[in-house]
Amino acid sequence: MTRFRCWLAALFVAIIPLQLAAAPVRKHAPAHAAAPAQDWSAVANRTPSGAFVWGKPDARVRVVEYLSLTCPHCAHFEGEAIPPLTAKYIRPGLANYEIRHALRDTFDFAGSLLARCDGPRAFFAVMPKVFAQQDVWFTRAQSWSQVEQADGMPADQLLDKSARGAGFDSVFAMPLAKMDACLANKSEQALLTAQASEAWHRPEFPGTPAFMINGVLRSDVRSWADLDGAIAVALHPHPSPRKSVRK
Repeated sequence: MTRFRCWLAALFVAIIPLQLAAAPVRKHAPAHAAAPAQDWSAVANRTPSGAFVWGKPDARVRVVEYLSLTCPHCAHFEGEAIPPLTAKYIRPGLANYEIRHALRDTFDFAGSLLARCDGPRAFFAVMPKVFAQQDVWFTRAQSWSQVEQADGMPADQLLDKSARGAGFDSVFAMPLAKMDACLANKSEQALLTAQASEAWHRPEFPGTPAFMINGVLRSDVRSWADLDGAIAVALHPHPSPRKSVRK
């Protein structure tokens, strides 16, 4: 972990200087008929801090996931959890879901920049596809890194070449000119760098994926079953037992 944090710190040092409708009413429907509930899974926003949040902005439960695109456990969680999380909690507006990037390497950095390029709604639509193809593009990325001499390469050039090496233009179905522009976005680079720094410098950070529920980092949540249970408790907390008063 020490060697990794040294590498991550070196990457940050290299990067930071470069940045400075309602349904139709039937004719004989009763006047008191309730309007259909809103589908909150169609809503995604960018917060003032730049984070992407999916679902009802003021939902009772706020779920934050720290993830890495090159983390296999994150890919497994994505495939296992996103469908039931969407149906059970996001769509009815019971919980919202925020992504924070705990970057682990240059491929992760490049892929995260590209995933965010078209804004929050496109981001949450494309993430399952990126994770579903993780084995393919990460294998390609590793093969590229074994033959490419990246040491000492300028940070922007490294991001661009890493994206091409992983075949991200195909993964994201993105023209190369647009890919280059997304990778060169200094404000997005700064945002992701700050998110990663905040994650990896937490003494209690367990690694990816990691979850916060209503602002509390939960080291006990590592799977969909864990997250499902934690959200349910947050929605319906158990009342504290009353102390008996002796007469």
